Amino acid sequence: MTRPTPDDDLAQIAFDELGRMSFAEHSLQSVLQKVTDLAARVLPGEPATSVTIVDGGRATTVAASDLLARQLDHVQYAQGSGPCLQAATTGVVVELLDTATEQRWAPFPAVAAQRDCRGVMSFPLPPQELIRGGLNVYSRTSQPLDERTREVAARFAAYAVVPVSNMYLYESAVERAEHLRTALDSRAVIDQAKGILMERFKLSADQAFSALAKLSMESNTRVRDIAERFVETGELPPA
Repeated sequence: MTRPTPDDDLAQIAFDELGRMSFAEHSLQSVLQKVTDLAARVLPGEPATSVTIVDGGRATTVAASDLLARQLDHVQYAQGSGPCLQAATTGVVVELLDTATEQRWAPFPAVAAQRDCRGVMSFPLPPQELIRGGLNVYSRTSQPLDERTREVAARFAAYAVVPVSNMYLYESAVERAEHLRTALDSRAVIDQAKGILMERFKLSADQAFSALAKLSMESNTRVRDIAERFVETGELPPA
């Protein structure tokens, strides 16, 4: 029987920590920071990590452990190709083992090498997720990525992408709900203002809204703000 090595024990502790993460205790940024801290503990090469999300054909770095990861992500976005984009859009793990000799995705490998990044591994978010994206690991070791590093990184990513993608989806849902609540609040106060105008000046619903819209354009103020002030004070701004 093969005995686990100290590295294996450390990796398992990291995996257990990832599995225990809860929405109540973290934001997307804190989830990524936790992933980053754990990656530094279990992966050699002083790794920098980032998370790429592709939405509507546009790639975005939603979080990064440091400036290097964000910069190298943006180099790939600007040229329209690279390991992080390929992994995020194809759902296949992509490895760039040695930036000094890699010919794919030029000129990205040369740029990465100039910035002391020796290897890149990009792991797609699980196919069952509702978003396309990936976890990117940029290695700053002086040596090409070896088989052991790649194996541990792959295991780590398989655990890490789940809380990262779940938190992204959770925060996106909360943001959409907040936008919906704001929109409903705006509609409610505008309907109140319309009702007061209709009763006071014997206007139709369309005429009341047109009056609010006209005041909004003349004063360069949102219709919602005009309506809110009118509901609270009973006064309209001077025409």
